[in-house]
Amino acid sequence: MLSRVTLNRRASLGDFVVIGLLIGIIYSLVVFGREWRAEFRPTFEISLSFSTLPYYSLLSAMRGLFAYVLSLLFTLIVGYWAAKSPTAEKLIIPILDVLQSIPVLGFLPGLVLALIAIFPKTSVGLELACVLMIFTGQVWNMTFSFYSSLKAVPTEYKEAVRVIRLNFFDTFIHLELPFSAMNLAWNSLMSMSGGWFFLSVCEAFTLGDQEYRLPGLGAYMATAIARGDRGAMIGGVIAMTGIILLLDFLIWRPILAWVQTYRLEAAPGIAPREPAMTHAVKTSRILRWVLLLMRTRELHKRLRNTGGAKHRWADRIEEFVERYRGRYHESRLLPHLLVALSLGALVFAVYRLTHVLFTVPLEGWRQVGWGAVWSLLRVLTCLALGSLWTVPAGIWIGTSPERMRIAQPIIQLFASFPAPMLYPIALTLFLGLGLPFRISAALLMLLGVQWYILFNVLAGAMRVPKELGYALELMGASRRDWWQKLYLPSVFPSLVTGWVTAAGGAWNASIVAEYVSYRGNVLTTPGLGAVISVAASEANFPLLAASLTVMVAVVIALNRLLWAPIYHLSQNRFRLDL
Repeated sequence: MLSRVTLNRRASLGDFVVIGLLIGIIYSLVVFGREWRAEFRPTFEISLSFSTLPYYSLLSAMRGLFAYVLSLLFTLIVGYWAAKSPTAEKLIIPILDVLQSIPVLGFLPGLVLALIAIFPKTSVGLELACVLMIFTGQVWNMTFSFYSSLKAVPTEYKEAVRVIRLNFFDTFIHLELPFSAMNLAWNSLMSMSGGWFFLSVCEAFTLGDQEYRLPGLGAYMATAIARGDRGAMIGGVIAMTGIILLLDFLIWRPILAWVQTYRLEAAPGIAPREPAMTHAVKTSRILRWVLLLMRTRELHKRLRNTGGAKHRWADRIEEFVERYRGRYHESRLLPHLLVALSLGALVFAVYRLTHVLFTVPLEGWRQVGWGAVWSLLRVLTCLALGSLWTVPAGIWIGTSPERMRIAQPIIQLFASFPAPMLYPIALTLFLGLGLPFRISAALLMLLGVQWYILFNVLAGAMRVPKELGYALELMGASRRDWWQKLYLPSVFPSLVTGWVTAAGGAWNASIVAEYVSYRGNVLTTPGLGAVISVAASEANFPLLAASLTVMVAVVIALNRLLWAPIYHLSQNRFRLDL
């Protein structure tokens, strides 16, 4: 009798949770949609009252989640295409490497002006520009992670798929997506952090004489820092912490626990702990009733593939692909036409860019050149300093489920928190220690960049095969051999992804780390980030174009000379082929 009552109470709790989630989702969508339909207000007056924090926090969270959905769709399509097509890979990967290194302010002026021109009467243009700028802070890390995971699928698994003759769709669903699930989940969490990183830049910025502000937590913090309101800054930090903890409880903990089921092997004697949110939803009677109503016999046949019949929608996808392949081989007019249009657009863009670059004075080019040198040194310093502690810490934590269980919530909180919100506190510490701002800027960049490396190392460490560890134990290998022969080679492909995404994040972080508002003053240091920030605030588009051009050139050089050989090494020598 007691157990029955307990079960009913649990079921009632689950019902309340499901109903509360539905009400919250509907309310959030209504509020978010109302902001999009609102009259165009470029200079929205931000109130620093604590009572406005819940509303601003909700809007910022919705923008971040909307951008994440777009990022996930982009990742699954473009990442898969790059991994499966050698021709596309040669084009897509360098482009992604360049795009991830272009700071948000590089996309901002043209994007904002174009969207405002398209939607002049409502806030749609400004809201969409904000979401797309957050998208640019999220998507590249996820796409690189997914691409690297697909390239690292063990050969034995691919051969097994060929033997049982799975089509491309079933291979993706049953092999490639599960194999990449852990890396994708951890990098999704890191990408959300990347979106939060530039929240204040995306929601409050200046182009020439015009200020643009959207109601949100980023604009709230930017206003509080500009006015020097410490109480408001503390309130914003608390609100941001609340958003992170809430999203962690509702979304990330269930997802990270779920992807544990896709490990290459189960850790013996240790069962993953079910998150409270997952347990509450599973015990909901309302949800069970809805699922039972949905499971009609016909739907059951479609979803469960009974009687050997294939999904109709899967059949249609496969039919479409086969038909496209046939038409592609019969006639290549469309691909050639697309390539011609792309080349034409590229030639026109290069022509216009060249015309703009010729208007930049020699002093401007000198400033950009030295700025590139300083920023490159800071980027490489961030990668080195970040790797010094994240690689051993990530392997030590990721290879132990117990340590992972304790450290995961702490790491998620620190990694998800936008580093720019901590810049006033960090600068007070750095300057108090007597560090010049040139060095402090590199440490500010490191506050956000290091988590890219740590999260990728954690994802790689959790996939280290236990069988190889047992073999080293039987051989009586020393601790040094464990690290040299097992841990470091196993996590190296994930570490390379972490380096590439961290480098892109460092170039992005330079725009907020080299040009900082602090106690009513603006601190700057030589660097491309500072040049871009100043050019954007003054609407100096020729200098902005020159800065972005040099940054792209540096990134392409790094990609060819450094990242391409390292990627090739990780994919050929350090594959996880069991």
